[in-house]
Amino acid sequence: MPNQMLVTHPIDTPNEALGEVIRLLGECAETCTICADACLAEEMVADLRACIRLNLDCADVCAATSRVLARQNGREVAVINALLRSCAEACAACATECEQHAEMHEHCRICAEACRRCEQACLELLAGQL
Repeated sequence: MPNQMLVTHPIDTPNEALGEVIRLLGECAETCTICADACLAEEMVADLRACIRLNLDCADVCAATSRVLARQNGREVAVINALLRSCAEACAACATECEQHAEMHEHCRICAEACRRCEQACLELLAGQL
């Protein structure tokens, strides 16, 4: 859906990857939110505190980054690049934590995979320099 909207924007988008990154950011935010909620439902919730916190932080960072990337009018590249770097770091931290629980909790495995995809997409978009 982001790509369809971006092509209708009167300002040319810098590259096709932008819509895909926006999609992956939304997917990661949703996945992290669901993973945090699933962690809260686990019997050993105290053991998952760090995971829950990182899931919620990652979800918020991804959502904010997505909203800023979606705005094409008057973009501030330095701000966008800082957000992409921060988002990649948040995704990496969340993925690392979720990977520690992945064998025991399927939701953590799925979340770690979504975070790694999002991390990679942010880094690739950064490398292409909006």
